[in-house]
Amino acid sequence: MNSLLNVLKRARASHVIAVGLAVAATLWVASGAVSEKAPEKRGNQAADAEATKSVLVRVRGSRAESHERHLSLFGRSEAINTVEVRAETAGRVVARPVRKGQRVEKGDVLVRLAADDRPARLKEAEAQVDYQKLSYDSAKKLSQKQFQSRITVAEKRAGLEAAKSALAAIRLDLARTQIRAPMAGFVETLPADVGDYVKVGDAVMSLVDLDPIRIVAQVSENQVTRLKAGDGAWVLLPGGLTRRGEIKFISKIGKTETRTFRVEVWFENADGAVPDGLTAEVRMSLGTVPAHKVSPAVLTLDDNGVIGVKAIDADGRVVFHAAEIVEDATDGMWLAGLPESLTLITVGQEFVRPGERVRTLEEKAPAEGLGSETRS
Repeated sequence: MNSLLNVLKRARASHVIAVGLAVAATLWVASGAVSEKAPEKRGNQAADAEATKSVLVRVRGSRAESHERHLSLFGRSEAINTVEVRAETAGRVVARPVRKGQRVEKGDVLVRLAADDRPARLKEAEAQVDYQKLSYDSAKKLSQKQFQSRITVAEKRAGLEAAKSALAAIRLDLARTQIRAPMAGFVETLPADVGDYVKVGDAVMSLVDLDPIRIVAQVSENQVTRLKAGDGAWVLLPGGLTRRGEIKFISKIGKTETRTFRVEVWFENADGAVPDGLTAEVRMSLGTVPAHKVSPAVLTLDDNGVIGVKAIDADGRVVFHAAEIVEDATDGMWLAGLPESLTLITVGQEFVRPGERVRTLEEKAPAEGLGSETRS
């Protein structure tokens, strides 16, 4: 009986041990499975967390277009012809039939001087010519009949020519009492008043011709070789007035102090609306260049202060492109020096750095709104 009980006890103990080993094995297998899957779950969570932390930027595709490059300079208008009218004979001013600012034509009388004794001297000179002519004609007839020497005939001819010269001189002096405009233009100054006595060489008036007129500007040594005489140009005047002009002159000698060259752009000004000394902008063509039209808001600076834009490369990372401003227009800015096509960051470029991976929100065009979200 006792031996049977001992057998039962040993059997029960073996069963407990077997059960315990089975439970331990199960727990070990379970722990191994969990330990195999846990790291994968934590890796996904880390990736999601990293994606959640990346910056969201708005982008737009851009392609270069052929754009005309312009050189913009500021200059001042300058009259091409300015004349100071001076007296060529002495006399008292008796009339001044023009006023300041009046337009006159070539040959118009500007100032009248007193004739004084000039008409009387003119009659005397005319009579002297008549007398010398009769004397010369008589001497020639007598010479043909051998009654007059050739020397006497020559003397009579010299007397006639002297009388003619004196007549021409008095006629010219009398004509100079009517001071006339040497060219068409506007009366600028009137220094001689009625009653003033003027001598030969005294200024009586100044005229300025404003058609055509020129804009004079200074171009840098880096740009002057791109310009040539005969090229077209646009002149932008205060008040929105625009005129089409032509480059007429480019200086061959630069200023040592500023290293600039004088450039003249001429344009028509028949109505005289553009005065001398007016500040104006001149835009000259420098040919065409591939350029992107962007908003000024997309411009940014790199760590070295170079101006450019930020874009997204094929791997979804930020890349910086240095750019050259070709033209700053009212509806955008034209940039050169960029790739032919690029994915431009339009919003958020200041919050990302080159090489950084970002999430993007694409806009097809500024007027079409936003497109679908794309995660990189």
